[in-house]
Amino acid sequence: MSGWQRVRQVINWINLSTLFGLFIAKLGRARLSHGPRGLIFAYGYRIPFPIANAFTLGNVVLTKNPEGFLHGCLLDHENRHATQYAFCLGIVMLPLYVVALAVSYALCGHQGSWNIFERLAGLDDGGYPHTPVRWRRRVI
Repeated sequence: MSGWQRVRQVINWINLSTLFGLFIAKLGRARLSHGPRGLIFAYGYRIPFPIANAFTLGNVVLTKNPEGFLHGCLLDHENRHATQYAFCLGIVMLPLYVVALAVSYALCGHQGSWNIFERLAGLDDGGYPHTPVRWRRRVI
């Protein structure tokens, strides 16, 4: 683990986002394991919300999928979300994320394509489409 990853890990414990992630993992009856980069993996998450292959709360990466699913580009994407929690003051990121999701949906009809958090984490790495903005000019 790099020095920055250790700092991020501590920040996400202090801002309570990792603790919240562990709580949600427990509610979803996920199996926990230590991952790379100071992350904690929660496999087999059973709550049907949110609809995503994986999602991150603090340094906890939750997925409905079995062990071994979190690797490569998706892991890079979720790792960037863990950093966002450190910069966004922890669980304060949750309402900010919901606003970004709503803005993206209003702009293009997809919750992730224009979501600033997903863009900063890498749309391609997270498996999100590059949906164009659906602006229409009204003809009067």
